[in-house]
Amino acid sequence: MRTLDEFNKAFPVQVTLPVQWGDMDAFGHVNNTLYFRYFETARLAYMADMKLLETMQKKQIGPILAETDCRFKRPLTYPDHILVGASVVENHEYGFLMRYGIYSETQKTVCSVGSGRIVLLDYKTGAKLKPDQQMLDAIRYIEEKG
Repeated sequence: MRTLDEFNKAFPVQVTLPVQWGDMDAFGHVNNTLYFRYFETARLAYMADMKLLETMQKKQIGPILAETDCRFKRPLTYPDHILVGASVVENHEYGFLMRYGIYSETQKTVCSVGSGRIVLLDYKTGAKLKPDQQMLDAIRYIEEKG
């Protein structure tokens, strides 16, 4: 995946973010830790579309990031605006696997891709929970509309 068209097809939920001067490190590019923050922003936008944040508040049930990774393809630098995308690529017994991507408007290419394994947790008991049908339907709707 390199082009904006490929990016748009892969990620039904996207957020646009500015690259801030303070995001860069001493080596003159965005520090690698910021990519995970960018992914988090897209993940939360996806979960807001699912109405999962509302469920979290009402039922004390929510997502926990169990595992994450990032493949850095090209460095990001200031100034730039980036599109950060999220999608769910697999459903699991206690959650799902998300895929992320970052597209640089300045470089006109995908600069990184990553993933995150999400586990649902009952915050009151600490027990893992299976996604209910409403959650699975919300994921399917988001993925199909994209």
